[in-house]
Amino acid sequence: MRKFLKIVEDHKASLGIRFLNNLIDLFILIILNLIITMISDILYALTDIEYFYFYGNSAIWWQFLIGNINCFIYYFSMENFLNGRTVGKYITGTKVISTNATKPTTQQIIYRNLARLVPFDGLSFFGVNGWHDSWTDTRVINIKNYESEKQAKSEIDGLGKKEIA
Repeated sequence: MRKFLKIVEDHKASLGIRFLNNLIDLFILIILNLIITMISDILYALTDIEYFYFYGNSAIWWQFLIGNINCFIYYFSMENFLNGRTVGKYITGTKVISTNATKPTTQQIIYRNLARLVPFDGLSFFGVNGWHDSWTDTRVINIKNYESEKQAKSEIDGLGKKEIA
């Protein structure tokens, strides 16, 4: 069982900011998918390999599968290699951290992104936390407010201690 720190819970990003993160990242995913589709069409024209044809011109179930794979790769690579941040989180000044105020593990990020594939995960935010946050013990926080409170607590803890010159 993970430790839940009050400072993390106090600085969770609002529902509006989370929605804005989602819209920005969705826009980025659409752009990336359009680019990949154009590249696939060009590669199909050059090579006649059927995979490239199916990428942009296939049934809805295939596009759904490929879309989910692209979504998983995008969120996993961004959150895992860019310190818990996606393009949307950079723009809104938020990031993902564990409930114990540490950087999320790779396993947490994998599970977090697998939970995004669950139908109606986006609607789960009308509760206290979204499923992909609750199931993985992670939170999206406002970095500026979190860091300023963390520094203030550190300064208070340092009062009365001798400084070594």
